[in-house]
Amino acid sequence: MLRQYDVLILGSGTAGQSLALRLANHLRVGLVTKRALLDSASNWAQGGIAAVLDTSDSIEAHIQDTFTASAGLCDPQATRFVVEHGKAAIEWLIGRGVPFTREDQSELGYHLTREGGHSHRRIIHAADATGAAVQATLSKQVQTHPNIEILENHIAIDLVLGEKIGRPGEGCFGAYVLDIAKDQVVTVGARHTVLATGGAGKVYLYTTNPDVATGDGIAMAWRAGCRVGNMEFIQFHPTCLYHPHAKSFLISEAVRGEGGVLRLPDGTRFMPEHDPRAELAPRDVVARAIDFEMKKRGLDCVLLDISHKPADWLRSHFPNIHARCLELGIDITREPIPVVPAAHYTCGGIVTDLSARTDVPRLYSVGESAFTGLHGANRLASNSLLECLVFGEAAAKDILASAREEFPVLPDWDESRVTDADEEVVITHNWAELRRAMWDYVGIVRTTKRLQRAQHRIRLLAREIDEFYSHFRVTNDLIELRNLVVTADLIVRCALRRRESRGLHYSRDFPETLPRARDTILHPRRN
Repeated sequence: MLRQYDVLILGSGTAGQSLALRLANHLRVGLVTKRALLDSASNWAQGGIAAVLDTSDSIEAHIQDTFTASAGLCDPQATRFVVEHGKAAIEWLIGRGVPFTREDQSELGYHLTREGGHSHRRIIHAADATGAAVQATLSKQVQTHPNIEILENHIAIDLVLGEKIGRPGEGCFGAYVLDIAKDQVVTVGARHTVLATGGAGKVYLYTTNPDVATGDGIAMAWRAGCRVGNMEFIQFHPTCLYHPHAKSFLISEAVRGEGGVLRLPDGTRFMPEHDPRAELAPRDVVARAIDFEMKKRGLDCVLLDISHKPADWLRSHFPNIHARCLELGIDITREPIPVVPAAHYTCGGIVTDLSARTDVPRLYSVGESAFTGLHGANRLASNSLLECLVFGEAAAKDILASAREEFPVLPDWDESRVTDADEEVVITHNWAELRRAMWDYVGIVRTTKRLQRAQHRIRLLAREIDEFYSHFRVTNDLIELRNLVVTADLIVRCALRRRESRGLHYSRDFPETLPRARDTILHPRRN
């Protein structure tokens, strides 16, 4: 089966949907999503979007805050590019109808909050469910646009490269995609392909990410010949709700930004002992402090307390957090919230330029799957959705400026030499083993020996998974596992190359930070 579009977008988060809407008045767009349209990390984003929106703030201050949070590693050109385009991105969303929380007394007319690492109130938000509000607004427009075709319950297997169709060096011409419901592989051709597949949080045992965050775009790009960078920098969010019945529920950064304090079970506040910024320190500092206190004292969790704020204020500012905690028997107006760190954000990814172009012609990457240089060694809170919007627009401009070329004939997916899998338990076992190894050996605090142990296990798993992939028909679980093991290997390779501690990468063997900040770039043809 063959489908053709001018642009194929893999991923339906804020990056993918905003890009689709910017293109659809001029080009035919195919939007592929692994589950339903709203199943993305963007939809789970609580805090908001950082941008310079009033006169008390400045571009330079936002750039400096980003530089500080990144441990000096963010790219100056990319950072300035994103920050300078921030206000326009917010205005585009407002124009699309996103219902940000209003405040009549403010200069902008919208309430701005402050989060860890920011020197000003610059986070525009929709209560405590900003991502959901953005996604719901954009999704309605994506679903009704005549030039956008949505392929739900489809997962990309691999990219179609020029080498496969007798046009070596000419780049990407689409992807092979599994229709999960029909169990059928579809050949999807496109003049331009965009990887907006999100991050790789599911490579870890505990994560705030949705189940779809399996590093698909990063793995496909690596196999296609793209450079990948800074994969060692996995952001662990300090405050994920700790509860046996709460799957991946995030307690927003804004709770600490609005005065929430971290305490031990006996009520002792501990963050001032770790950093003078206390609870408003960047995420890596707070996550390491919590990890330290938990391991030192043998704790299962710590407590985040904002119960000193008025109850009505809490219910209005954090309605979703209040409601979800209440469902689980926790009244945040009266008691603290049990929290633990969890894998949250992939700061590295596919190397791109300021037009979101990768090393492969016709192939772009936007959002969490991309390494733009903005985040450095640690992402500043609420810069992620901003990056999605700014680079979504940049990619759209580059694609629209490209010449339309004749479409090549693409070969069908070849299943002639494979059979149905005899034992699915192999996938289940390898999935569990991979995620446990990453959590135990490549977590918040690392050592060279731990990393080497992880690498050894990952490579054994990779060989077993590759053998399974070559003999049996693809399934959703097999595709995701194949991508996860590639992504895990890239994370460990980058971590072993960084012989210092910087930002999110903390090594007991190399606790000092080197004078010069350098990116870790992996080249697929050299590794």
